[in-house]
Amino acid sequence: MPLEEYHKAMRQGLKEEKEAIARGEEPGLRVLPENPDTLAVRRESLGVVEIPSELIDGTCNDLRKNAFSRGFYPVLQEESEFAHKWSNLCKAHLEEGIRDPIKAVEYLNHFYVVEGHKRVSVLKYFGAISIPGVVTRLLPKPSDDPEVVAYYEFLDFYQMTGLNFVVFKRPGEYRELLQALGRTNREAWSAEEIYAFRSFYYMFRDACYRDNADRRYISVALLVYLKIFGYQQSRNKLSSEIGKELVKIRPEILNRLENAGATLVLEDAVKKPLFSFSTTGKICAAFIHGGSAATSKWVYNHEYGRYLLDNTMGDQVRTLSYENVLTDEQADEAIEDAVKKGADMIFTTTPKLLLPSVKAAVLHPDVKILNCSLNTAYPSVRTYYPRLYDAKFIKGAIAGTLVQDGRIGYVADYPTYGSIAGINAFAQGARMVNANARVYLEWANLKEGGGVERLHEKGIVYIDHLDRLAANTGNDMHGMHNLALIQCHWGRLYRSLVRRVVEGSWKQEERGSSAISYWWGMTQGIVGVLCSRRLPIGTRRLASVLRDAIREDRLDPFYGVLMDQQGRVIYGDDAPLPADQILSMNWLSAYVEGRIPAFDELTPKAQELVKLQGIQGLEGSVDP
Repeated sequence: MPLEEYHKAMRQGLKEEKEAIARGEEPGLRVLPENPDTLAVRRESLGVVEIPSELIDGTCNDLRKNAFSRGFYPVLQEESEFAHKWSNLCKAHLEEGIRDPIKAVEYLNHFYVVEGHKRVSVLKYFGAISIPGVVTRLLPKPSDDPEVVAYYEFLDFYQMTGLNFVVFKRPGEYRELLQALGRTNREAWSAEEIYAFRSFYYMFRDACYRDNADRRYISVALLVYLKIFGYQQSRNKLSSEIGKELVKIRPEILNRLENAGATLVLEDAVKKPLFSFSTTGKICAAFIHGGSAATSKWVYNHEYGRYLLDNTMGDQVRTLSYENVLTDEQADEAIEDAVKKGADMIFTTTPKLLLPSVKAAVLHPDVKILNCSLNTAYPSVRTYYPRLYDAKFIKGAIAGTLVQDGRIGYVADYPTYGSIAGINAFAQGARMVNANARVYLEWANLKEGGGVERLHEKGIVYIDHLDRLAANTGNDMHGMHNLALIQCHWGRLYRSLVRRVVEGSWKQEERGSSAISYWWGMTQGIVGVLCSRRLPIGTRRLASVLRDAIREDRLDPFYGVLMDQQGRVIYGDDAPLPADQILSMNWLSAYVEGRIPAFDELTPKAQELVKLQGIQGLEGSVDP
């Protein structure tokens, strides 16, 4: 019988070798890349560790490399001495079990066997989940390599949990996992917490293997699954139930695996299909808000957009509205109610409702769900947001014509996608008309508060705050004369989005596993700048000229050489800066005085938003 088992294992190994060659890969085991003494900054003895079997995929001995396939199945002929020893070990395992731990080296979450290759092969063949081993960890030299950065984040996670089976290769994903698990600190996990998570993980792992997933897929799928369905809500599910839900979120998982991100749709120019399958009845569009129109200007503006949608497309659209949806549970209830009432489209008008929107979208694939946010990588939900930096550029130019000493104040709200572009565009506009212009940056949502007051104390007269440019004539914002403000035409935006469903052109914009994000601005008529008659007539004419030039694509705020506060050239091509780089800006212009705040300086409300929409490096952290 052991020889029969060897024959089966060898056939599997030869199959893996053939598949590796077909993919252009080298067959056989990984070999530790270099001499351990030069590979790592130091060694660390872990003692006896339960090693996840799928992470054992290499050897420290180059001579052992060709005796096994990448999955540690044997490939040498049945007449060999190797096959005889493997069969004897197989017999011992079936009769008594293999108890002796192997010896291995761990480097970047790969385990390379020093001693016990055949033990690993036999145990993996019989489906062992983990294999005991005496492990020496090699700590890599710190670097900017994303895999190394992610590994050092793993070490923090390992120190908290002692768990080594969840492996991420991109920075920030361990932090995301902790947030999805509801962990807000770095305290060590209790034995009960470790046991509960381990049990759930292996149930989840089983569901993935039933779907023929590989190990990289499992960790990424786990993160995406927990973000959408929640850990507490899922920890008692069976693998069969998890498996059904995994099928529904496969586009979200592939988006992250393929690093597909989001495709920015910058133009509102979808053509009506040649063979139109437009709807015959009325489209039902539901609006779900995180506040009320009576107390929130943001909600009021979206509700006014809904009102305009009703009044301009009333023969094609009917609408529903839900206010004060403040929690994920309330969002689930509101969305389910809208679906029951026949909603074909659902707009959730705050980034805080993103994850409930994704969950609803995968559960109701026939309903088009859109969230008012930017650059989110969930293909099941489309996102939309006004592109404001062109308008900020014009306001900066207006301010630049007014100041005598060149000092202009700017109070930003949150360090989220698009907001840094607004700051820099404002500075570009001011500098274009005033060679002495400097923008003094403050933030409205810091724990310490007082952003506007600090600008007043510096004697700065012109301050841009809450999308309006004002002249200081008193001690607070109530004593400031409004000179220019940004106007968002939400009704026009919602008409354009609904039109895609009415005319049957929705699917034309699909981009594989990439998410879709509509980012429309002045050129599309979604954003405008209103100028006060208090402004000099020459300044108003300048604003009009700049507006027309931007709308006709004759002017771009981020064209040519761009420098940061340290004097480094960030962009130097004789062309406009690409839209994705504008959206993801995490640097401030050389013309800006101030800084981007640290995460822990923000108010709790701001931190919640930044976790969802924060610029790279500021998406939130687990408190130390």
